Amino acid sequence: MIIEKTKLDGVLIVKPDVFKDGRGYFYEAFNKKKFEDNGLKFEFVQDNVSRSCYGTIRGLHYQVGQNAQGKLCHVIYGAVLDVAVDIRFNSPTFGEYVAVELSDKNNYQLWIPPGFAHGFSVLSEEALFHYKCTAYYSKPDERSILYNDPDLSVDWKIFSPVISDKDLKAKAFGCIEKDFFFDGVSLSENK
Repeated sequence: MIIEKTKLDGVLIVKPDVFKDGRGYFYEAFNKKKFEDNGLKFEFVQDNVSRSCYGTIRGLHYQVGQNAQGKLCHVIYGAVLDVAVDIRFNSPTFGEYVAVELSDKNNYQLWIPPGFAHGFSVLSEEALFHYKCTAYYSKPDERSILYNDPDLSVDWKIFSPVISDKDLKAKAFGCIEKDFFFDGVSLSENK
């Protein structure tokens, strides 16, 4: 397993060991011991799967308080552009984002800790997207940022997006509450 840091401290690209042969491939999507051996200690409580058609954008979502979620994301089928936005006030990268293509071809995963908004766009005809969460879904603690907020300027790589009514009513980035603060401690150092 290879773990790469991104420009957003704590957001990591995980590249699992993939074993290929004439039948196809095999990889461990999650192995607690291997993750812990690499300093990544998470307690997952919920797995989610979504199926979406080309052009769908889901996000930008996050939860606050005791239900703030860390997410380990990967694609079972198809390809998506997975996006994490730093929403930690006082962070040196506040308002910046990373975008990583996750697909059934590269088998990459993206770890997004609490303190980041998350979303993805579907680049293939359809995609099955899977993510493990460190906290349960909680409707009262759910928040959203408008996917096309001009302050963020996320390039979703989609020209005619398919957006839910709920996501179209999300808050502007400049109106989000101060739910997360950067404390100066590197998230990638918290092991």
